[in-house]
Amino acid sequence: MRESVQAEVLMSFLVSEELSFRIPVELHYEVRDPYAVRMTFHLPGDAPVTWTFGRELLLDGINTPSGDGDVHIAPTTPEDLSDVHMRLQVGDDHALFRVSAAPLVAFLDRTDRLVPLGQERTLSDFEGNLEEALGRILAEENAG
Repeated sequence: MRESVQAEVLMSFLVSEELSFRIPVELHYEVRDPYAVRMTFHLPGDAPVTWTFGRELLLDGINTPSGDGDVHIAPTTPEDLSDVHMRLQVGDDHALFRVSAAPLVAFLDRTDRLVPLGQERTLSDFEGNLEEALGRILAEENAG
C-alpha cells in the first residue's frame, strides 16, 4: 500500500495588486499523519518554507471561505470553481497566494483514495502516529 501522495503546483505569490510571481509549491500527504497536508513553498532566494494544516481545511476552502488563525483559504469567486486564495499569517506578517483549484482537487482526490475523508481514525495505529506527528511538530517549533 502506498504511504504518501505528492504533487507540485505553481502558485502566484501576490506581493501587491501590481506585483506577483509564480513559485513552485510541493504538496505532501502521509498516511501516518492522515489529517494533515504539508505545503512547501519555494520562494526565490529563501530557504523553502513548509506549512502544515488540515486536509479538510484545504477541501473546504476550495468551495467556501474557510480557516481561522494562521491559515485562510477561499475561492476567488464562490460561484465558480476556478482559483483559490490562500492567506498564511505569522503575527502581523502575511503572505497571499493564488492557485488554480484543479490541481488541488486532483491532489485531494488522490489523498482520499489513500485514506477516505472521515476514515482517518480507522488506521491501525492512529494514536501512535498522532503522538509521533505531534512530537515532530513540537521539535520543529523548538528548533526554529
